[in-house]
Amino acid sequence: MEGRGKSRSSFFRILPRVAPMEKWLFWFEELSKEHNDLVGKKCAHLGEMQRIGMRVPYGFAVSVQGFETFMRETDTVRELEGCIGAARDDLKRVEARLEASCQAREIIEAKPVPAVLEDEIRRYYRALCDKLGGKNIPVAVRSSGAVSMPGQMETYLNVTGEASVVEHVRKVWSSAYTARAITFRLSEGLPLEWAPVGVAVMMLVDAKSAGVVLTVLPTTGDTTKIVIEGNWGLGESVVSGETTPDSFTVDKQTMEIVDRRIAHKVGMVDREAAGTRYMSVPEELRDVPCVTDDEIREIARVALSVEEHFGVPQDMEWVTDKHLQVPDNLFWVQARPARYVKVEKTEEIDYLIDLMVRIFK
Repeated sequence: MEGRGKSRSSFFRILPRVAPMEKWLFWFEELSKEHNDLVGKKCAHLGEMQRIGMRVPYGFAVSVQGFETFMRETDTVRELEGCIGAARDDLKRVEARLEASCQAREIIEAKPVPAVLEDEIRRYYRALCDKLGGKNIPVAVRSSGAVSMPGQMETYLNVTGEASVVEHVRKVWSSAYTARAITFRLSEGLPLEWAPVGVAVMMLVDAKSAGVVLTVLPTTGDTTKIVIEGNWGLGESVVSGETTPDSFTVDKQTMEIVDRRIAHKVGMVDREAAGTRYMSVPEELRDVPCVTDDEIREIARVALSVEEHFGVPQDMEWVTDKHLQVPDNLFWVQARPARYVKVEKTEEIDYLIDLMVRIFK
């Protein structure tokens, strides 16, 4: 994508700097892992990933302060205190959480984004389109919580046009009050009515395939292996568990593919004129690996370098562009510490004995 549109330096000259307290939006290139409180974990990590040379889709972050400005200037904070904050004990009931979530999201999505903030979102989106050499470039609009809540908030794909980007930023803000997110905050003892969240707005890769990679085997805690899972199309079918993905295991020491399991893939998520849809995988691709061996090794190589950079096993999301060749076709849209079972030595021996018994039955 580097060859399209304006150069990186001229790209930033499009956007004059404003006083720090007035700056609600940031390009990923301006961010690093230290900016978690400013833009949320996802956006901060996307910035850090770019800093270490990873191929991240162009995009920008709407900061937590932007969310706070919206909440304050529209008086939404007071209204949410009435429908959520005052009902903490009652929210232990599932029905009450569902009702409170509906009320909260309706309140937020009915509010207009303050004009000065809306103008900034529109301006950054126009600059992003200009950078990529087109108009109404499709983007992904994703949540970036200051507190990590994987899977609790919404992602919107294939969003096009200034008005729609503004609308979906507001939808991401409202998704901080899904019943799942309220349940998470309740279980963690966090404030229910106040959920600071940043938003990532990034170029949507025209996906050939997509998926996840973990630099640890999550069920055994084996840190000598990398596991890659993927499917045709966009990655939502993999992260949502809607389909059984292809799975590949790579040895970190040799970078050899030591195990491969090709699923019979019947469904995939792909984009259409607006938004996305779940569709059938073409017959000729259903039993074909969604990534080549070269792509598998490149995914593993980059993931291992990110693990070394952050110092802990990583859970990452990747996507391959159908118009480019490896390695230029590989883009990264998420990186976070992996959650996995830490197996003690005695448990590891028991696990290996059990594995050997099953293999040689």
